[in-house]
Amino acid sequence: METIHIYHTNDVHSHLEHWPRIHQFLAERKKGHLKQAEDVFLFDIGDFVDRWHPFSEATKGKGNTRLLNESGYTAVTIGNNEGINLSYQDLDHLYDEASFDVLVANFYKKDLIQPSWVKPFKLYSTQEGTRIAVIGLTAYFSQPFELLGWQLTEPFLELKRQVEAIKGNADVIILLSHLGINMDEEIAEQFPAIDVILGGHTHHVLQEGKVVNQTLIGAAGKFGNYVGYTTLEISEQKEVIHKQAILYDVNELPVINGEADKADALYRKGKKMLSQKITVLPEPLENNYFQATNFSRLLCEALREWCDADCAFLNAGLLLGPLSGNVTNFHLLTVCPHPINPCKVELSGKELASVLFQTRAEKWPQQKIYGLGFRGTVMGTFVYDQIDFNQREILIDNQEIDPAKRYSLAIPDMFAFGRFFQELYHCQKKRYYLPEFLRDLLKWKLQNGRNSFPSLS
Repeated sequence: METIHIYHTNDVHSHLEHWPRIHQFLAERKKGHLKQAEDVFLFDIGDFVDRWHPFSEATKGKGNTRLLNESGYTAVTIGNNEGINLSYQDLDHLYDEASFDVLVANFYKKDLIQPSWVKPFKLYSTQEGTRIAVIGLTAYFSQPFELLGWQLTEPFLELKRQVEAIKGNADVIILLSHLGINMDEEIAEQFPAIDVILGGHTHHVLQEGKVVNQTLIGAAGKFGNYVGYTTLEISEQKEVIHKQAILYDVNELPVINGEADKADALYRKGKKMLSQKITVLPEPLENNYFQATNFSRLLCEALREWCDADCAFLNAGLLLGPLSGNVTNFHLLTVCPHPINPCKVELSGKELASVLFQTRAEKWPQQKIYGLGFRGTVMGTFVYDQIDFNQREILIDNQEIDPAKRYSLAIPDMFAFGRFFQELYHCQKKRYYLPEFLRDLLKWKLQNGRNSFPSLS
């Protein structure tokens, strides 16, 4: 009987404070297995890169690739953070120095040409001759991928095609799935040939895995809080006769000497790389979650101007701190770490008025926000540009809103995804601006806009 050992991570999101301990754990485990002449594989299931961290931002994720190299990973798939939070050029070169395979079956350049650095699947062979096919799939965010110059295929159709291509050539099939737990369970129901699904994207924690239709599903939460460990027992006839999955809580792994210093060193390295001065402020820009300030109005004005819209709004909770004196790229990352893009929608005056009145609700300022690229804590009050309220009247550029007229509204893209305002979600005319983040607009405004911001006082 042969035992195959598999370790996996997912959705680390550049939470590198855990990485020194994870690296040591994986290195020691891999060394131990190899000493016993056992086969061992290391996989990451995507969203390893997140540009909130200075090291990831400064290196555009290439530093993360080096960390995976150092830990001896076998293969990775990409998540939506790698896919849509890096420019086309940066993603196309993210894995230039990778010593592992990048497996993404449903990811292409235009005209369905696969990048040279991507394989849909890879066949690995163990020392006993067991053939293991590993397939990768990423989240089906087709529109933002296409805006950046990539093309995605529908995951289930692509998976069917790849499983057909593999049939007869593999004894074991493993799927690296950055699709989320619901789709992983559907895949287990529809593709009984897949032995193991290692999943991510929805940050689910499966302490001992989950068996659906004889397929074992494993997942390790988020932020490097867990490392997954899966074992497969293979008979002499090359059949999987037993599967088991567990999670290791990183907080319970052995402490290593100087691990905090090692994690801090990555942060400091990124900070130093982002230390270029971009402007000098003649007066401080203060932030306040619960009232509009010169700073939040400045960002809102930049958003409207960048999108060439009639008006704009955003939430004050997007700005996590003040700016003063010499401003660097690191300062902009610190105060605005979100991978949130500008978006412009077109609405009738009636629809726009409905949305704007909703933004005045008392519930918003203290509401906690999770996901959608938001890296802050609370929503904060709403801040407006070219929008004024006069009791029950709304003015757009000092003119009373016309219910029948069409207006363009600039917003952070998280408001277009349906969680907050249905009118914005169902809007037919919608444009996303990629790859720019809000902090890029802030940089543009500080470098090219007013120096004293007199209209914002």
